[in-house]
Amino acid sequence: MKIDLSDTTASKINKALVQGRRDIGTPAVGMVLTMVIVTDEENAYDSIKAAEEASHEHPSRTLVVIKRHARTPRDRTNSHLDAEVRVGADAGTGETVVLRTYGEVSDHADSVVLPLLLPDAPVVVWWPVEAPEIPAKDPLGALAQRRITDLYAAANPLEELGTRARAYAPGDTDLAWTRLTPWRSMLAAALDQAKSKITSGAVESEAENPAAELLARWLEARLKVKIDRVVTDGPVITAVRLGTGAGDIVIDRPDGPLATLSLPGQPSRTLALKVRTTSELIAEELRRLDADEMYAIALRAEGTKETPSHV
Repeated sequence: MKIDLSDTTASKINKALVQGRRDIGTPAVGMVLTMVIVTDEENAYDSIKAAEEASHEHPSRTLVVIKRHARTPRDRTNSHLDAEVRVGADAGTGETVVLRTYGEVSDHADSVVLPLLLPDAPVVVWWPVEAPEIPAKDPLGALAQRRITDLYAAANPLEELGTRARAYAPGDTDLAWTRLTPWRSMLAAALDQAKSKITSGAVESEAENPAAELLARWLEARLKVKIDRVVTDGPVITAVRLGTGAGDIVIDRPDGPLATLSLPGQPSRTLALKVRTTSELIAEELRRLDADEMYAIALRAEGTKETPSHV
């Protein structure tokens, strides 16, 4: 069910949410958090779809803030708010409110969002594309326990990585880090099996890949060895190689959803290591809302200053 509201207010939106739930016969609110998505019109559809798919695991109220840029002097003075309220089948397992702000309202989006937050429930803010320089000090980010950005959307991701490190506050995270969870889990398991001292290492990936840089920094911080960055044709991360006195530990994924794990003195084995969807990444982030200390360690590690080699 969809309800369109033109030149509206937060109070009218709340009333529309209550009325919508009554109309579809589910007046009780069973949502566990509020997800705030700050995006543009171009990326709104994909962001909403990912949030709705994630809501099957984490029922939530999703507030989508789309700041419309003024094109004429009249647009700049005509400050108002339009909203689209979605409940039932049109909003996953929660409810969705698309907020389009015009004029001065765009500069005070937090005043629109605040009355729409679920009471006594955690708040997560996600910037799928352009994120603020300091997410924790952004008016919307300040409302949240968890702030999600995505370095893959940055024009210069490795440069942006430095900005993220300087601006980090507990509760910040990035989908470039979330994409590494399967890699980190497999590497931890492989190291437990090998039980050998690591003397060298390399992360192979396409150029300027922020997840690869975070993975290399995490390995350097945990293993206390230099990790080389090796540029390949991709896609994304293609291999991790860790040298030991007994031989190399290798996870190799040249393409596709399968990887090969090689350990010294053991036969190679095939593992599932697919590239996950955005909805899967968001669902993982919503499982824990406390500070991610490992992300902070990887983010703040200095990393190598050398130019990556090529294969």
